[in-house]
Amino acid sequence: MFTPWRISSFNGALLAAYFIPTWTIIALRIMTSPIHGFYERPNIAVALFISDHLQLAAMGTVRAAWLLALGRLTVVAFFALFLVFLCRPRIRVSGGSDEALSMALGIGSLISLASLLMAYHVGETAALRLHATELLLLLGTAIVFLVEPPARSQVGQPATAEVTASG
Repeated sequence: MFTPWRISSFNGALLAAYFIPTWTIIALRIMTSPIHGFYERPNIAVALFISDHLQLAAMGTVRAAWLLALGRLTVVAFFALFLVFLCRPRIRVSGGSDEALSMALGIGSLISLASLLMAYHVGETAALRLHATELLLLLGTAIVFLVEPPARSQVGQPATAEVTASG
């Protein structure tokens, strides 16, 4: 049986194909070597902002790096959960994977927006371009997700339990 894909599901799957490997590698580099991974290109704006403005000790910088890695891995986990739900046609058609996608988009947008603002404040143009691109990818998918009509319920099944009890 052919089950049509929604545009937001397809767009979310393409987005997950980018964010899962990229943000996992970034987070694993931070986890293996917190200071060195924190000062690499994808995180340099956050690292410079924290070191310049918060003036943390070495252990505080390590904790901030681990917190960033944890946020990135959380987004990766929600995208992976979205892909797992997307593989099941019944869940995909009923819109059961929408919550995982919306959580990944929300948390990922917050991380990218914060990194974008820090890159602007510090003056890192390459990091600014990277975070602006990631933020536009996430926001574009969120807009498609919001504009697209909700998933329809299965034909022949009542929408709620109250309908069956009264009927």
